[in-house]
Parts: sequence; C-alpha cells; structure tokens
Amino acid sequence: MVCIVHEAEVAGSPAGAGVQRRSLLDGVRVPGARVEVDRLSFAPSGVMDLALPPDCLGWFLMLRGSLDLSLPDKGHALEEAHAVVVPMGTKAVLRAGPTGAELLFARVPRASQLDPGIEERPPTLRIVDWAHEPVLDSRHDARRRIYVATPKLTGSKAIKAEIIVYPPNTDGSNHHHEGAEHFMYVIEGGCTGYSDEVPHAYRAGDLVHHPDGERHFSSTGAGGMTFIEFFVPAEYRTVWADDTRVCTWLPTGKDSRGGKPSRDIAAHDSRAAAVAVPEDL
Repeated sequence: MVCIVHEAEVAGSPAGAGVQRRSLLDGVRVPGARVEVDRLSFAPSGVMDLALPPDCLGWFLMLRGSLDLSLPDKGHALEEAHAVVVPMGTKAVLRAGPTGAELLFARVPRASQLDPGIEERPPTLRIVDWAHEPVLDSRHDARRRIYVATPKLTGSKAIKAEIIVYPPNTDGSNHHHEGAEHFMYVIEGGCTGYSDEVPHAYRAGDLVHHPDGERHFSSTGAGGMTFIEFFVPAEYRTVWADDTRVCTWLPTGKDSRGGKPSRDIAAHDSRAAAVAVPEDL
C-alpha cells in the first residue's frame, strides 16, 4: 500500500550546528527499503559533517539557498538547481550560506548490490546544474521532464531521478514498476494521486512511496504540480495499463531557462529506457 509522508509532520532531529534532519524514507517506515531519504534544513551558516560508509552512494538536490561542500582536497560552491553525486566513503563538511539552505538527501546503503560494476568504476563527485539539462516534452500531453540523476550523470546504475512538471488539468498514464524502489517528492503544487485506483491528495513537501507492483498515476487540478521521482536501481520494468499511452519524451532543444541545453537527449519512451538505459541518459 502507498506510503505518504508529509515533511512538516515529521519531527526533526539535530544533524549539526544549526541543521535539522527530517527522515522521510527509511527501512523502519518502509520495511525493506533500499534507499534512505532525508530533508535537511540549514539555518544561516549552519554546519554539518557528512560521512558515507564505503558501500553507500549519496545524492542530493538543492531546493533553496546555498552551501559550501568542503572535501579534504577541494571546496565546491553549491546553489539552487544543483544536483550532487556524493561518492561512496566520502567525508566532507557542508556549510550553509547567509540565507541558509534546504536540500533533499538520498542514500543508497548497499550500492554494489544494485550496481555490480560500481566497485570497478566507482562514481566520482559530480555537480549537475539541472537548469541547463535538456527539457523533454511528452508526446501525449503538456508534461515536461528533466533528468537529474541517470547513469550518464551519476556514473552508476544504482539510482535514477527526474523532475516532472505537470501543467494544470493533466492526467498521467496508469502504470506500475517492477524491480525498483519508486518514490516521488512533491516540490510545488499538488494533485490527486491514484494508487491501485484509490485517490489520495498530494501536496508540496509530500514524499510518496509506491511498493513494487502498485499501479499509480497523478491528476492535477487548476494549480499544476512539479515533483521529482526516483528509481533505485536505475533499470527496472514498467508495465502500462494502456499501451497506447506509454510515456514518450521528445527533445525540445532547450533547457529550463529557454537557452541551449548542456547536451542532447534523443526521443525515447519510458518503457524502453527503464529496461536498458540509452547511452545519452
């Protein structure tokens, strides 16, 4: 059965000086979960030590504000629209800027079990400005997609993530996934989400986890919705209730700011991309 967690209803715990952690997804809330997700809130100049175990891959998305990521050999300035791959075994310090910061932090504790090649080719630190990634349009409706974590962007098949924009009055296609953890986090707006055809209200700040095999789709009202969805691992099987409405994504030749994107992604449908990730993803 679907698990819906609203971040404002989760008690925070200290994660550093001026840093609060809200655990949205873990093995206690969802038994057997292969990924852990926290919402981290940094007060101005808040500081947090980050230490990942040797087999744990990390990834986070900046939602607001700025951070300095300090590694033993180098520092990196992070801003809104940055998505960051954190290599296994990383030790670092995160320090917020003068306005604080908010981020979504995902960890894959046993990454080598999901991506057998990760030990031979371990991912390196990567910072992706998703505002310059290609925007893809849906063939069937006015939805838009931006990939923010793929094998090409992360260097691993342990995790995949994409930002999806639903305009007002848009219905998605009913489907389910097999072989991957699947969850979404609502960034803004809201919708009616259907899980095995049962309706639920989703709003900004909700994390929605669908168990393997649960049918789901979203239907927006007048306000529309933007969310990020995750798959762990990046390869899985998607089954569509109506084969005439398989999600198919077409290149626009633009990024989210209307400029030329940092790279090109060819047209593809979600069913094929889930089974064998194309080279440009």
